[in-house]
Amino acid sequence: MDKQLQERGESIRRKVLGDDYVDSALNNADDFSRPFQDVLNEYCWGECWSDEALDLKQKSLLNLGMLAALGRMHEFGVHFRGAIRNGLTDAELRAALIQIAVYCGIPAGVECFRVARTIRDAMAAEQSR
Repeated sequence: MDKQLQERGESIRRKVLGDDYVDSALNNADDFSRPFQDVLNEYCWGECWSDEALDLKQKSLLNLGMLAALGRMHEFGVHFRGAIRNGLTDAELRAALIQIAVYCGIPAGVECFRVARTIRDAMAAEQSR
């Protein structure tokens, strides 16, 4: 493992997904799953997300499209929240979800809008506390 890349990845992961999410993932890891968390931080977040050729907003849009196409709605929700944290506007997110519906199918679009509403409602409730 490249410790520097792993630390850089964890930092970006925290910026995109938030400390609460990352702390939960790391604290809930056991001896069996902890090495996977290391791989996520180094390979996914360190190698991929730290590449500066695309900004975080662009990477978020790509992830939303790919996760929707794969039908990975739990991860779609995680990354929808991250896309908001990365500064994507409501108009940009709406346009992305409509494009997802056109290219991945209306059922995928319906599910994406459903997940998006859940995330937006949860974030609004968090802000009102």
